[in-house]
Amino acid sequence: MADLHIRIDRGTGGFAGQIATELRESIRGGRLTAGTRLPATRDLAADLQVSRGVVVEAYEQLVAEGFLVSKVGAGTRVTSRTAARPAPRPREPAERDRRASNTQARPSFYGHRPTSPDLGHFPRERWLAAVRHVLTTVPSDAFDYGDPGGVPELREELSAYLRRVRAADVRPEGLVIVGGVAQGLSLALHVLTQRRALRLGIEDPTSHRQVPLLRRAGAHLVPAPVDEEGIDVRALNADAVLVTPAHQFPTGVVLSPARRAALMEWAHAGHRIILEDDYDAEFRFDRDPVGCLQGLAPDRVILSGSVSKALAPGLRLGWVAAPPDLAEAIRRARGELDLGSPVIEQYALAHFLRTGGYDKHLRRMRREYRRRRDALVGALAGELPEIRVRGIEAGLHVYLELPPGWDERRTARAARELGLSAESVGPMRELPGPQAVVVGFARLPAHKAAEAVRGLKVRMSGQDVD
Repeated sequence: MADLHIRIDRGTGGFAGQIATELRESIRGGRLTAGTRLPATRDLAADLQVSRGVVVEAYEQLVAEGFLVSKVGAGTRVTSRTAARPAPRPREPAERDRRASNTQARPSFYGHRPTSPDLGHFPRERWLAAVRHVLTTVPSDAFDYGDPGGVPELREELSAYLRRVRAADVRPEGLVIVGGVAQGLSLALHVLTQRRALRLGIEDPTSHRQVPLLRRAGAHLVPAPVDEEGIDVRALNADAVLVTPAHQFPTGVVLSPARRAALMEWAHAGHRIILEDDYDAEFRFDRDPVGCLQGLAPDRVILSGSVSKALAPGLRLGWVAAPPDLAEAIRRARGELDLGSPVIEQYALAHFLRTGGYDKHLRRMRREYRRRRDALVGALAGELPEIRVRGIEAGLHVYLELPPGWDERRTARAARELGLSAESVGPMRELPGPQAVVVGFARLPAHKAAEAVRGLKVRMSGQDVD
């Protein structure tokens, strides 16, 4: 039985997260090797003087991420696919700091896309303060042409953030700052397709807006079905795959631990690459989000993320975390494309991260989006119980499977007429699937949810309003 040497800071709380982090880093560093059996939850809880539920939560988190496997009668062990990697080099602390809006929203209009955030909650004052800080403290030479991979200060802050929040295994030199997930995927595929003809597995259904981008980048797309556990790895016949494992779009399911393990095996066995789109993972409402795949296999995974859902799509700020050789190739391609991202915005985001403004904004929006999702789901359960809400409690959209006889195009059109952001799922499929629509709730005020659902019920039934 392993002696875990887990340290807990009892002054900060979040014991389950602290335990999970300690175990995760012990596995990555090689102190807990593949096959090592962990203590029973009751025994570890007694050793750490915490409740058993805290240890259970930590173990479940790492099972979901693929670091541990738990079987009845065999206990909990480190997975065989988790390889030790060198510990990150110690780094100097980031430089210490030196020194919401009343925008009118168009009535009865709650979003351009189902995944659009509520831009009325963009933290204007805090962002303005960050920009002012940049303009008054950053030397003029910093505004010249710089590293196409991004401002070093932002890469430093982002790498720390991604390690802390997404359980990523990334260093600043492995990050490239890009103009959003779309550009990150385009650059990654450009690099991969320069090396060989690429069959790219994609989830089915998937975001139809990404399909032209992927094809333009030179990939031949091969759909694989998505079910309750995420993408069916057995159906993959490709050289690489693009997945949304933390919150699949559009179905809203999370990639199960078994499928995570199978996907890791698929990637390692064939020396294949996984492209991970981490588009809205920070908005998990029922529990901590599952850690990213990149943290489990940084040598096989290219992680893409952005601030488009957390702050605003118009900022066009994102990142790619890739294995060293691919990160350098993506950085070089970025320089050849357009010399890099806007500098002032990069410094502002670095300041926003360093001073805690980003975390504070996320906590606020997580509470608000959960309230809005609960209101919409509750209204659907009361007025249209025949509609099935699929997926986990997360993100900015819900996936609605329609009852027999309902037409998804007509349903989406009726929802849009009510001011909702809705799309039919048919155009997102290559393979057969149920009639379904995707509806965004981020811009739907909680007090308007019942009214919107009643309106949808009337339109779909053809009855007059009482």
